[in-house]
Amino acid sequence: MNRLKGILWAALSSSTFGLAPLFTLLLLGIGYSSFEVLTYRWGVASICLVAFGLLSRRNFRLARPELKSVLVLSLFRAVTSFSLVIAYQHIASGVASTIHFMYPLAVALAMICFFGERGSVRIFLAIALSVAGAVFLSLGNDGFVRGNTALGLLAAAVSVVSYGGYIVGVRRSRAVRIDSIVLTCYVMGIGALLFFIGGCLSGGVRLETDPRAWLYILGIALPATAVSNMALVKAIKCIGPTMTSILGAMEPFTAVVIGILVFGESFTWQGASGILLIVAAVTTVVWKGRRAEA
Repeated sequence: MNRLKGILWAALSSSTFGLAPLFTLLLLGIGYSSFEVLTYRWGVASICLVAFGLLSRRNFRLARPELKSVLVLSLFRAVTSFSLVIAYQHIASGVASTIHFMYPLAVALAMICFFGERGSVRIFLAIALSVAGAVFLSLGNDGFVRGNTALGLLAAAVSVVSYGGYIVGVRRSRAVRIDSIVLTCYVMGIGALLFFIGGCLSGGVRLETDPRAWLYILGIALPATAVSNMALVKAIKCIGPTMTSILGAMEPFTAVVIGILVFGESFTWQGASGILLIVAAVTTVVWKGRRAEA
């Protein structure tokens, strides 16, 4: 039962996180800076989760060692979000998201190299299928660019490493003992503060009053941030970082579909092949995956 819950939490996390490119590009399109997008995204999401945590009587107290772990995790998560926004500004959102989806490889290698996790044939097969699917999706959209392609690709690659570090850290640091809601609140609150400072140092953060802009903000703050991050933490605690990262396949799938329907990004046979490979990877994990880490 715990395994099934973890799979469902991971699917919810990846599918809702895949909405982030849509609302990010909509906010950028009405003149928001990267720091403004992320300040509102993380700020509104953290406020909503704090309110939920207080209503459900969560304990927000942290010991000093736990606070240190949370600070490090917050930095990893903040770098991930910032690098992805930069990537969305320069390359197709589907390409950026599929490159970002290569983080399962980073997670698996980190767990094997630094934490002595034993690899299994099925896990490596799922990783290989996922990465191959991401590559095909990228090839299917490589003709659609918005700016500096090299910078966009580099930013997406940075997100792979930072997000992989965050996922491993949630399970292998003292943060694993912190309630999922509380941990997500701290990570997002600290991230919002960092982005706000960055915004103030680079032109300021506007006080938004436009109802349409607030719809975009709520879209990126609630399903694409609050829900996705809370579900991610729950999934990691149930089935571990490796399985959770592989089950993140819905993220690039969602981003590619939105990119095609909303932003006119191309879809080719390579893209279709990539989706099929990612579905195969998810099927491998769900039905034949090994037991989650203890």
